[in-house]
Parts: sequence; structure tokens; C-alpha cells
Amino acid sequence: MAQSAKPISSPVPDAWYPTLAVFMLAIGLVVTASFFIYEATSPRKYRSLAKELVTGTVASVFLGFGSLFLLLASGVYV
Repeated sequence: MAQSAKPISSPVPDAWYPTLAVFMLAIGLVVTASFFIYEATSPRKYRSLAKELVTGTVASVFLGFGSLFLLLASGVYV
């Protein structure tokens, strides 16, 4: 006997998409701004590559997921 197929559903409720988009994009933009401020104000010999990579990675993750939820909230299902 074949089992009926279970429909694919999102682990996040659809009503949360706009809120998640706003918060994740806001956090990503704040981290990006702090990255640019760090680059502009610290002298070249005192910069830390590890701090730059961590800050860039965190900003990239938040902006990526924020963009994803923004697309989902606007009806573009990717």
C-alpha cells in the first residue's frame, strides 16, 4: 500500500516572513556599518584579519537570510 505524500511546508510560519526580513536586514546593515567604521577608523597595522572575516561573515549571513525572507514575504517563492 502506498502512503499518501505529505506536502512540503516551511519550518517558519508565513506570517513571520515580513518580521524576519525587517529584523535580519536591520541586523545585517548594522553589522555592515560597524565593519565599514572599523575599516575607516583603525590604522592599517592594527587591523585584525580574523575580526574582519567574522564581521563580514555575520553581515553576509544576516543580509542573505534577510533578503530571502523579503523575497518570500513579497510572494517570490525561491
